[in-house]
Amino acid sequence: MTEPRKAVALISGGLDSMLAAKLIKNQGVHVEGINFFTGFCVEGHTHAIRASKQDKPKRNNALWSAEQVGIKLHIIDVIDEYKDIVINPKHGYGTHLNPCLDCKGFMVKKAREWMETNGFDFIITGEVVGQRPMSQRKDTMPVVARESGAFDRLLRPLCAKILPPTLPEREGWVDREKLLDFSGRNRKPQMALATEFGFEDYAQPAGGCCFLTDGNYTRRLGDLWEHRGDKRYELDDILLLKIGRHLRPRPHFKMIVAREEGETNFLQGYRRDFTHLFATSHSGPLVLIEGDVTDEDLLLAARLTARFGQGRSADQVTVEIHPRAGVSRALHVSPLPPNEIPESWYL
Repeated sequence: MTEPRKAVALISGGLDSMLAAKLIKNQGVHVEGINFFTGFCVEGHTHAIRASKQDKPKRNNALWSAEQVGIKLHIIDVIDEYKDIVINPKHGYGTHLNPCLDCKGFMVKKAREWMETNGFDFIITGEVVGQRPMSQRKDTMPVVARESGAFDRLLRPLCAKILPPTLPEREGWVDREKLLDFSGRNRKPQMALATEFGFEDYAQPAGGCCFLTDGNYTRRLGDLWEHRGDKRYELDDILLLKIGRHLRPRPHFKMIVAREEGETNFLQGYRRDFTHLFATSHSGPLVLIEGDVTDEDLLLAARLTARFGQGRSADQVTVEIHPRAGVSRALHVSPLPPNEIPESWYL
């Protein structure tokens, strides 16, 4: 008996990639999953920190998806390599700062390198023609295959029947007749297939897992780049952009205000790197300040800190200020009234 062919499946944690891997595994192909950690994924850590959506499981959806399919998952850190994709996308951005076409090409290229190193035969993705406006159009799908170097070793099982046959189909490694012809943004066919396979409690079918498609997040990222004067970032930067309220009361400094206990606990780990504030007379959030601030700025920051805590209606709140370098002190301040906090301060 010959050894089964081997396929590596890009597993994002969404429904489509899970279905694609299952379809090919059901044809007797040995499938293993691969997930690339860029730092921008929603499941990276945000769901574990926040108390919101307590009815939803706190999990890594890529690991969960691989378990449902019954395949091994390889998680690979590509944070540093991915920076050039975010900062200098050859094919530009989507609606926000999402370099979707460059991103897909990068992911498939990395999968192709892994495939060649590990003796696998082809690559699977959960792409569907017409589902995404940048990377999943009939005219852009060949771009991904070509620029990644995968060429016809890239198989999209969910829409393969409306695309030219790939090498795995032509060679009989998979049966083309058992592949699908999904297209467009309607997710009902995927949901029906999930039911057929017995998949339940999967990630929201229409939701992406990348923060670069989120307008609120990318507004913060754009603000970071603007005030730094260039498009550099580190992992800590992109993690902090996910957490808390972000306000820029003055052009030269920004505040990160925890919204709940989980965020306060997370921000505690950054106290030594930032000037930070918190109320001592009332319960309230931990606040980080990014930028160089004057005493006048600190007074404003203290009043904002008081505003976002339990002392918001008090005449006076005691706020401790801990400079990144220098002596800590306490200020007794009146909370800033809501009508003195312009919408333009919120990022």
